[in-house]
Amino acid sequence: MSWLTNFVRPRIRALVRKDNGGNNLWHKCPACERMIFHRDLDAANAVCPHCDHHMPIKPARRLALLLDEGGWERVEVPAVPVDPLRFRDRKRYGDRLKEAQTETEEKDAVIVVQGRLDGRPVVVAAFNFGFIGGSMGIAVGEAILAAANRAVTQRAPLIVITASGGARMQEGALSLMQMPRTTIAVDQVKAAGLPYIVVMTHPTTGGVTASFAMLGDIAMAEPGAIIGFAGARVIEETIGQALPKGFQRAEYLLDHGMLDMVVHRRDLRDRLIRVLGLLTAGRRAEGAPATAMAALPAPASA
Repeated sequence: MSWLTNFVRPRIRALVRKDNGGNNLWHKCPACERMIFHRDLDAANAVCPHCDHHMPIKPARRLALLLDEGGWERVEVPAVPVDPLRFRDRKRYGDRLKEAQTETEEKDAVIVVQGRLDGRPVVVAAFNFGFIGGSMGIAVGEAILAAANRAVTQRAPLIVITASGGARMQEGALSLMQMPRTTIAVDQVKAAGLPYIVVMTHPTTGGVTASFAMLGDIAMAEPGAIIGFAGARVIEETIGQALPKGFQRAEYLLDHGMLDMVVHRRDLRDRLIRVLGLLTAGRRAEGAPATAMAALPAPASA
């Protein structure tokens, strides 16, 4: 029996499941379900070449696409209590944190960096949806506060790139308290006269949407991103009506005035450069910024 278990069965499994060295050469688009060669997907920055569906990318890759070459400086985020409520569902929250930290090699769902965009100093806070769905707990709140403080200290624009399922349920009311804390942090950036830009990627929902994500001087989104507070099914059950086609998609929100622009990933760097150039064009020589929106073209009269 041991001969069958230890020798024959592994040989059969090896024949059935070929080892490809840990590299998946083909990816299936979750939107159109067509197969994409990994090099083609990488060259397209994780955008499907067939249907233009924008797939998630890691924060480091996104920062490399946006910021100038030469790297960036990580902004230190204060340490926070681990599992303050001793929460447990199917497993301990502390174990979930350790697993996410091992998989992502990050401490939590947001990284904060200071770099340059077309030579202009900027502070960027980028979400990692792979870290417990990019959910917002105490650590994320501290990261947004640290980003805002660095932006004010360095007199630099703040850019936040969101990808989140909302508040982190394992931290209960402590996670909900990050909504007013991050809102105050954004107010400090605006009070200093500095541009605050939000780039919403798929998905941006829950408490993140209900706080700092919707407070940008300019609100951008990637094509097809779902943006909202509650899920579409919950809304339909609440109001007892079917929702319009494309509801909560970035394009729908743009048509209804919730977003300023929907920008393809390949164009995002150039668009940010242009927007920041407009927002900072009116700065006075001594460094005190003029009103941010003053540099933008006036809207056409009705």
